[in-house]
Amino acid sequence: MTAIKVEIRSGVYYDSAVLMQLQRSLASLPGIEDAGVVMGTESNKELLAHIDLTTPEVEKAQPNDLVIVVRGVDEKAAAEALGKVDELLTRKKGGAEQAYRPRSVEGANDMLPEASWVLVSVAGRYAAGVAREAMRLGKHVFLFSDNVSVEEEIALKQEAAEKGLLVMGPDCGTALIGGYGLGFANKVRRGNIGVVAAAGTGLQHVTSRIHQLGGGITHGIGTGGRDLSEKVGAVTFRQGIELLSRDPETKVIVLVSKPPSPKVAEEVLKLARKAGKPVVVNFIARPLSLPQMDNLYFARGLDHAAELAVELSRNLPALETDADLGLERFAAGQKYLRGLFSGGTLAYEAQHILASYLPRVYANAPINKELKLPNSYVSQEHCIVDLGEDEFTQGRLHPMMDNELRIRRLMEEAADPSVAIILLDVVIGYGSHPDPASELGPAVARAKALAKEAGRYLEVIAVVCGTDEDPQKLDAQVQQMKDGGAWVSTSNEEAMRYAGRLARALSQEAGGEFTMKPVDLTTLQRPLAAINVGLESFAENLAAQGAPVVHVDWRPPAGGNERLMSILERMKQR
Repeated sequence: MTAIKVEIRSGVYYDSAVLMQLQRSLASLPGIEDAGVVMGTESNKELLAHIDLTTPEVEKAQPNDLVIVVRGVDEKAAAEALGKVDELLTRKKGGAEQAYRPRSVEGANDMLPEASWVLVSVAGRYAAGVAREAMRLGKHVFLFSDNVSVEEEIALKQEAAEKGLLVMGPDCGTALIGGYGLGFANKVRRGNIGVVAAAGTGLQHVTSRIHQLGGGITHGIGTGGRDLSEKVGAVTFRQGIELLSRDPETKVIVLVSKPPSPKVAEEVLKLARKAGKPVVVNFIARPLSLPQMDNLYFARGLDHAAELAVELSRNLPALETDADLGLERFAAGQKYLRGLFSGGTLAYEAQHILASYLPRVYANAPINKELKLPNSYVSQEHCIVDLGEDEFTQGRLHPMMDNELRIRRLMEEAADPSVAIILLDVVIGYGSHPDPASELGPAVARAKALAKEAGRYLEVIAVVCGTDEDPQKLDAQVQQMKDGGAWVSTSNEEAMRYAGRLARALSQEAGGEFTMKPVDLTTLQRPLAAINVGLESFAENLAAQGAPVVHVDWRPPAGGNERLMSILERMKQR
């Protein structure tokens, strides 16, 4: 008849890998049907009950108790298995053996003062305390532990940001620092691509694909999956972008995230635009609007992100900056963009493209119905007006045939001291005005002169739609618009992207400033040395890679008594 035997050990601590190994060893013993080796938390006791390994003793176990349960074919087999527990626990595990194992991070720091990193993988209820001890010693933290509250995560990352330190995690599974893999990481070649990821396997897959495609990695900074949530606010993610922006070895940056908060994602992208390097973006489930926006390249997925990064790393593009836009030409207060279109589809595409640059673009025929102009005859902030809509064409010719209404509106917008940019389309071909630029070009010149007389600069951006075989002749229309002082393109996308960059740079809502204390760049430049607290396998992996590492023989302070732990923590902070 089967029998269940239980042993409860109080005041002991082993990392989860050791417990897993003990459980497997017990389960493989002769006459043993199943075994469970866990700490006595409520969730673990529920798991034991689910697999029929519970008893009244198990139910009474406390969270800091080690619970060892075996079910044998009979009482003798179960008892003999429990008798082998100490033997199984003391078997040499190899790999990261060291002559002396300190009992604290501080003791490990005395042994390896050059260590910049502390890897933390203890149980979640202890993890924040170990991370704070590491930061008190000026160490960066790779926080693998899960079951850390979001409130603790916020507090840890805010403290780290004030000190110019990184807290990668909690629940951060992967990082690559200077060629060394932390946690779950792959062996990838060194190169010129840096990665910031709020996605552990996302970081692994992208870096592995980059390696497979012949590229290489400088550093891979993990952040933990909650970093881009609205509560946490992308603290570590922004630190990672800023740090890789300053790293001279990193030429291309890749950003990877599980589905982020839309609000936080936009703030992150504002910072990424100022990186001064090509940035490949793959935020899972975030809708793509454009394949590229300035230095940002939007990937369809993880594989595409790796492909883009490798391509860019081999053919680095020349990047334009806001300094290239000539912002000094504009007067204080000039910031708004006004579009006066005759082509409805061009107006719709303008809205779509500009939405990636500007927080709000109003329109009389809006894509987003919440951004409808209350009065089509009165402009508001950034706005696009389709003068071919029914409200403007009742009793008058379509603006492709008659420029009068557009020219009147052009002069009104030019007189507005808040307007910096006016967009026009010139659509030629059969049925259109026989020579629209002959009227629109001089009107542009008058509008620019009006602004100049008022001490302002007006940028008029015109897109010309047509061909060299049209009756009006494409080249002639382009030249007349240029003669009037317009910036001219035959590509609506090119024109709108230029307008968007310019309007965004002039807007006070541009954002993207990095306000935290910068992380010392030598963090990435010096050879990696680390202190490991928790899973011994992480220390073994670093040692196998040739990195100096000290493994801490850690035990919960105060025997895991949370009240005493809190008192000790307050004493340390004094």
